[in-house]
Amino acid sequence: MRTNYCGDLRADAIGEVVTLTGWVDRRRDHGGVIFVDLRDRAGIVQVVFDPDGNEYFELADSIRSEYVLKVTGKVRARDDAAVNPNMVTGEVEVYGTELEILNKSETPPFQLDEYTNVGEDVRLKYRYLDLRRPEIADKLVLRSKVTSFIRNYLDTHGFMDIETPILCRATPEGARDYLVPSRTHEGKFFALPQSPQLFKQLLMVSGFDRYYQIAKCFRDEDLRADRQPEFTQIDIETSFMDEEGIMGITEGMIRDLFSEKMGVDLGEFPRMSFKEAADRFGSDKPDLRIPLEMVDVADLVADVEFKVFAGPAKDPKGRVACLKLPNGGNLLTRKQIDDYGKFVGIYGAKGLAWIKVNDLEAGVEGLQSPIIKFLGAEVAQAIVERLEAQNGDILFFGADKTKIVNEALGALRVKLGEDLNLYTHEWAPLWVVDFPMFEEVDGGYTSLHHPFTAPVCSPEELASDPENALSRAYDMVLNGAEIGGGSIRIHNPDMQREVFKALGISDEEANEKFGFLLDALKYGCPPHGGLAFGLDRIVMLMTDAQSIRDVIAFPKTQTAADVMTDAPGRVDSAQLTELNIRLKLKEKAKSEEGEG
Repeated sequence: MRTNYCGDLRADAIGEVVTLTGWVDRRRDHGGVIFVDLRDRAGIVQVVFDPDGNEYFELADSIRSEYVLKVTGKVRARDDAAVNPNMVTGEVEVYGTELEILNKSETPPFQLDEYTNVGEDVRLKYRYLDLRRPEIADKLVLRSKVTSFIRNYLDTHGFMDIETPILCRATPEGARDYLVPSRTHEGKFFALPQSPQLFKQLLMVSGFDRYYQIAKCFRDEDLRADRQPEFTQIDIETSFMDEEGIMGITEGMIRDLFSEKMGVDLGEFPRMSFKEAADRFGSDKPDLRIPLEMVDVADLVADVEFKVFAGPAKDPKGRVACLKLPNGGNLLTRKQIDDYGKFVGIYGAKGLAWIKVNDLEAGVEGLQSPIIKFLGAEVAQAIVERLEAQNGDILFFGADKTKIVNEALGALRVKLGEDLNLYTHEWAPLWVVDFPMFEEVDGGYTSLHHPFTAPVCSPEELASDPENALSRAYDMVLNGAEIGGGSIRIHNPDMQREVFKALGISDEEANEKFGFLLDALKYGCPPHGGLAFGLDRIVMLMTDAQSIRDVIAFPKTQTAADVMTDAPGRVDSAQLTELNIRLKLKEKAKSEEGEG
């Protein structure tokens, strides 16, 4: 039906007769000559119809935006004055000699161009129209190129693309499962996989020593800009390879991807321990483009009468830290400082203490803050000296449990970087390593990664001191986003049971939930490990998208709904009966159903 894509035409096609298909992006009538910008997935080209000897001129006069056309014509050079340097096809145009309207279109509910200013709910309701916009379409084109590159890279490194089940058993991976009722097994449920974790480990037992899959994963969790209930994972697992080997292959893949598709040289990735990342940046995924760091000052304030500082300073699980913003005293108004105080409250901080450095030579008199009188001149001066503060700087403080201080000041650091454009370079990759095996929650332990991650220590050492055990885990971070996480897995059943025991999973529960895995580990399971990348997040970073929804063809809203298809929806009672399910609706839902 067509010979070329619209966006592929260049000066080398001048003189050729081509047939194009696509949608009308714009139609303009200039002095009896009709100009049509014809759009397809590759781009836009200008088509010209004039009344001189053109039997299709009247038909061209009737077309409107988003009509679907088939056009035949001759490619010619634009006049010098008409060349459009903002279009890749801007040097040429097509002189239309034949025209067929393949379909008409009603007026779209919003304008389909880069200047569209319409609510996201409307865009998602008409997502099939939103996807026609080059701003969105280009992101999906790049996404396709990314997946193609990844497949080729892994294929050339000996990895095999193997599919794993979508209907599986619920596993404790840190989020709620989406459950699927079984019609043939009354009262039982499948779960949609949060990841292919167990199946890829079983493939290692099977001898398929290099596996990958671009896999759909599902998590029923609270959403935000970089989360979706269903997402795509680049899943990789390999046997007989340690951390260095896995990190080397996957780092090479990401470096080559950015180099080939974006012309970006990410260079070698630095490494940083989890503890160092938390101490310096308050995060296990620090954005190293922002030149702000947290500094501990607990030892300086431990003996002050100011209990807000002294209490956490003396608490083994507390922290008092300071974040210096160079020239912040001149950059920020008092209202902005107060707003940042409200911001850190989101992360559990009870407030945001601060000190402005107005004049170092004036000693404590040159410092401005409501907390100086509680700290005393000597302590205040000592803090300023430790932070190496200069005139015009502002110091922000966090004092609470370590987790709250890290999260609050870490988020403030990122917020200041965004608001004040403090970025020192465009791309900042790194590896975060030496993660703890567990974190304490409500008096017990939960896995920091997942319960199949191997510890650095022996089973006996793990049993005697689980709180301080480190794991053989590693995360790849780029610009403050975790784009991939992995670990060396447990391949010994005794170690796996010991980890389950530390997590409060009894032998009975372990056998009931993971008996198949524990059995598999007995039959010559090789040492193995892997890593999973978030494809959506990688493409989001590469395209500088504001939301992960912009790089997914048909995303859900922040309430995990699909407003285009009106999903999730109700099912009829006959289907529920067949599944042996009876709904017990909340009173509000019952009343709404009755009203309907």
